[in-house]
This record gives sequence, structure tokens and C-alpha cells, in this order.
Amino acid sequence: MHRRGFLQGVGVAAASAALAGVPLEVRAQAIDTHARWTGYVKKTAGPVLTALSERKFKEKFPIECKPGQEESRRKCTYLEALGRTLCGIGPWLESGEPSADRDHYRALAREALRAGVDPHSPDAMPFGSIAQTLVDAGFLGVGLLRAPRQLLEALPADTRQWLIDGLKKTRVVTPPETNWLLFSAVVEATLATLGADWDKRPVEHALERHKGWYVGDGVYGDGAFYHADYYDSFVIQPFLRSVLDSPAGAVGVGPELRELEPARARRYAAIQERMINRDGSWPVLGRSIAYRCGAFHHLADAALREQLPEEVSPTQVRCALTAAIDASLGAPGSYDANGWLTIGLAGHQPSLGEFYISTGSLYLCLEAFLPLGLKKENAFWRAPDAPWTSKRVWAGGDLPADHALDGFHG
Repeated sequence: MHRRGFLQGVGVAAASAALAGVPLEVRAQAIDTHARWTGYVKKTAGPVLTALSERKFKEKFPIECKPGQEESRRKCTYLEALGRTLCGIGPWLESGEPSADRDHYRALAREALRAGVDPHSPDAMPFGSIAQTLVDAGFLGVGLLRAPRQLLEALPADTRQWLIDGLKKTRVVTPPETNWLLFSAVVEATLATLGADWDKRPVEHALERHKGWYVGDGVYGDGAFYHADYYDSFVIQPFLRSVLDSPAGAVGVGPELRELEPARARRYAAIQERMINRDGSWPVLGRSIAYRCGAFHHLADAALREQLPEEVSPTQVRCALTAAIDASLGAPGSYDANGWLTIGLAGHQPSLGEFYISTGSLYLCLEAFLPLGLKKENAFWRAPDAPWTSKRVWAGGDLPADHALDGFHG
């Protein structure tokens, strides 16, 4: 059988069972993808963590943004880069597989975090200085929740306290009635996980609102209205699940949503997989398109959790995400001469950035790499390549028709 057709139409359980008979050269092909992804992580996250660990981040990090926004972006872009980087690579750092290379990055990440929260550091992050810092305290919180052993539990006492102090400073920001409610909720969930005093009201409010903002077929509105963009993936579903997984998620409607969310999340993962075209591109639609392959944060999270729809194999998600990563981060001009990300979707396209976009914002692309938290023996990595939905259909392949998730409960 041709290796690219090996898992065509095969579900999660069948994919895992099939591994025993996979030729070694085919397994090697799949594992090479793991090394390729790791290379992207090192290329993208490495400069951020290294400069922070040396306490030279603000000295070296460029601020690309809309003209006239430099002063306001300087108050948040550094925290954006740190928070979004750790949010994306947290599972890779947390993975228990022995690796001197990974140990090096774990140490870098801890020192980078220390440099960012130490009030005496030249790279101290100004938590609470402007509203945007609430957003990226939230991304930082999700990153820490994704790496409890390697980050949260490994922090020295003083770093831990500085982190708590910084997170609490963002309480001065009153979030609008949008996805921003989840940033306040995650901050409180992170404080609860750290054993600090936390406020259950922002968590209850965020969960209650999102319960009401569910519009059907696995999709939430961003506030009272549906937005045609990728915010269900950038923020809403991954952050909602992070809150529900935390001790803070037991409040209010948390237990109710915890029952409802898995079916919704699987359906939205199916939708996301179908958004990736056969060449790895996807519709250029809505706000924050310069987050590049971070548009598939939710699909990557579903793969990491091993909670993909039954009809979507881990292998086809690996191949689809690889194509999306290559189409965006692999495009010429995506990094500047010093290795920092540039504004754009596929290369340097500064007009695609909104007023709130700056260099630090762009590191949300790393959220596409969450499956690096899966062991190399997992079916996601070890099974041979398989075509994803768009590639299969547009090559003439047959597959069952797609259907919506019915009803409020899914």
C-alpha cells in the first residue's frame, strides 16, 4: 500500500493499532516531522528565551507595529512574547521524555520567566500598565498550567511570589464583555493553582457568559455576536478548557460546561481540520491573521489532549498542521535578519497587522506546536503520512459527508 494512503479514513484507535506493522522507513519519515517541528520551535522561541535569560531582551527585541503605536506597544510587547511563547511550548517542556536538549530549554524558560517577573530585572514586565497586559498574563497563565511540573513547581520561592504579584496587578483591568473575560478567568485560575488568594467572581462571570454565547455547531460567539475569524481557536476554546481543567473551574457553571465542552471541542476541531487547504493555506479571514499558524491553536490542543473527532486521525492532523506551519513560518521574510518574527501571514506583510499587533503578538504562532507534548511513540508522530480532508477530497478521494453538531448539548 502506498504510504500516504495508509491511514486514509482510519480513526484514532485503528491508527494506534496499525503501528505494529508500519515499516521502519515509514516510521522514520513521521519521526522526521517531529524533528522538523522542534527546529521551528528552537528557531522561534529560542531567541526570546535566550535574550530573556541573559536579561538583554528589551535591549535586543525589535518593536514592529503600526506607526504611532510604538509607545503603547512597548508597555506590552515583551510580555506578549514571553506569555505566548510559554503558552505554545509549555507541553513540550512538560513532556517527561529524557532529553538534554529539552532540559536546556526548560532551564532557559525558567530563567526567562524569572527575568520577566523580577521587579529588579531590566526585563521586568509591566503587568497592569495597560489593558493589553491582562491578555498576555492570561497567555502566560495557560503556559504555566500546561507545564505544572517543569515550570510552576520548579520555580524558586522568590520567583513564585514575583509571579503572583505580577498576575494580581492585572486585576486593575476591567475586561470588555468578549473573549477577554477568559483572560481574567485564567489569571485567577493560575493564582489558584499557585496556592495564592484568588477571586472566583471573574471565573464565574466568564463561564456564565460563555455558556450563553454558544451559538451552535461547536462555535462560541465573541461576546453576544458571532465573528467570522479565528478567535474560537486563538483564545476561546483553549482558554475555556484550561479554566475548566483547573481547580477554579469547579465554580458556577463550570461542572455543567465541563460536561458539554468535549463534544463541542471535537466538532470545532473537525471544522478546523477542514479549513486547511491542500497546500497548507487557509482562508485569510477576520482579525489577527498575523498570528499565522496560531489560527490552529484549538486543533493543536485537541491533538495534544488526544480528543480529536473519531473520523479525524492524529496522522492527518499532523500532516495538515505541518503544511500550515510550512505555509506560514516557512515563507521567506517571516523572520528578520536577526531571527525575530515579522508581521505577516506568509512572509513580511505589515499591512495585515492591526493597531494592537506588534512583534511580541506574533509569537502566538507557537500555539500550533502543542502536540510536541506527546511522546514520540504516540500515533500522532509514529504513523505514516496521511492526507487531510482537503487534500484527500481535491485529489478525487471519497469520504462521508460532513454534518453539524445538533442541539445545545451536542
